[in-house]
Amino acid sequence: MGFEEVMKENFPAILTEVDYVHNTYNILKQFGFTHQNCIASVCVCRDEISQSIRSYIKHTWGEAFNFSSLAGMFTAGKTGLKAAIHHAPRVDGRERYVFYVIPHMAIDEDGKSGFCKRKGIKDYTSACGALCLFLDELYTGKLVIKIDEEDIEESLLKRRLIKEISYGDIPSLLELTKITRKVIQEDLESAIGKVVDTSRSDYTMLTGIQIHTPGTTYVWPAESYVVKDGEKHDLTFT
Repeated sequence: MGFEEVMKENFPAILTEVDYVHNTYNILKQFGFTHQNCIASVCVCRDEISQSIRSYIKHTWGEAFNFSSLAGMFTAGKTGLKAAIHHAPRVDGRERYVFYVIPHMAIDEDGKSGFCKRKGIKDYTSACGALCLFLDELYTGKLVIKIDEEDIEESLLKRRLIKEISYGDIPSLLELTKITRKVIQEDLESAIGKVVDTSRSDYTMLTGIQIHTPGTTYVWPAESYVVKDGEKHDLTFT
């Protein structure tokens, strides 16, 4: 099965990165969100090939607050979130926050997950490397979840994600990436619930998965919504 078939089966209704960010902006304008009255923030992987989506977000919304950790995990916590919303414009008596949650993975021309080409490197490399490392430990039965002071982010990633996997199960990379997206959203939502005052602010949660394929990087839009005047509105971008 080639990458096109894998994409159709597992990621229906994908968009190019440019179209995804453009569509999110246009739909959010209907709820009063613009580049002039919002602060955007991102949870994407630290990987250099993930930064293209950050560039499109910056071009559309302006400079974005960076929550990113390995695999896009949200580890900034309440302090990081407080810093981001404290920097938001105050327009018409309200603040507006735009949260992008987009972990990534690669699919090669043969439909194999986790493999991509990088500039100047002959052999295939992994994406997301942090998730692949976690899976390698699961497959070999050598998972270490003790905090490694010299590898904090990977340690936190493993400790958080293992809670979402049933004992004895080993997900595929594709499944693990979808689990990761869900976990990042839930952790950010937990912090939002403790920090954000919806009586004076509106926000939008935009989640998906960034997918590197031969020649093009896409975004698969997942759960997304706006909370405006304390009321939740579900969003679609296809």
